[in-house]
Amino acid sequence: MRTTYFKNLLQHLPEEEQQQLQQANGATNAHIESLLEIFPLCPQSLLELLRDVNGTYYCRHGQETICALVLGSDLGDYPYYLKSVEQIVADYHDKRETIYERYQDFLDYVEVNDKINMHVPINERLCFADCMNNGGTSSLYIDFSPKEGGQVGQVVRYVHDPDSFEVIAASFEDYLQQLVEGGYEFTAIYEEEFE
Repeated sequence: MRTTYFKNLLQHLPEEEQQQLQQANGATNAHIESLLEIFPLCPQSLLELLRDVNGTYYCRHGQETICALVLGSDLGDYPYYLKSVEQIVADYHDKRETIYERYQDFLDYVEVNDKINMHVPINERLCFADCMNNGGTSSLYIDFSPKEGGQVGQVVRYVHDPDSFEVIAASFEDYLQQLVEGGYEFTAIYEEEFE
């Protein structure tokens, strides 16, 4: 059973990407359990999306490897890949420093939304998406340890150069709704390829 987000997304993608996603495997129960062991507060809506397709950044699905941009952010038509459960788990084991530790020598040049706790290790936020250049410029996180005034489950968008961490939605559900209401604006990149 496909989510509404996924079904509507397919209508905005070129035929090749549609075919890739229609043939893709969703996360298994074992995948979901491994994710919930690390992130027990993972929103149901993200789990459902992962059950639709377990990753879209050069992810192996049966005999095929797929690569499709399926998410966006407040950056308009700038697209993102959905990470697979395996990629999310690997990311969790990778980045243990805090925002403060990473930028302590030049915090004046980094914008951090006041709802984000700079002293929480970055890997304690669930990184579910990397931008079209594999996260070097932007990544999306679900934040489970916000600062006072923030909300557990808020979606944070990281951007590099100038570096910033911004809350772009109060929840993952709100985040998906913004993409829907924006008409899947991020898929415009596919139109540009054919102009």
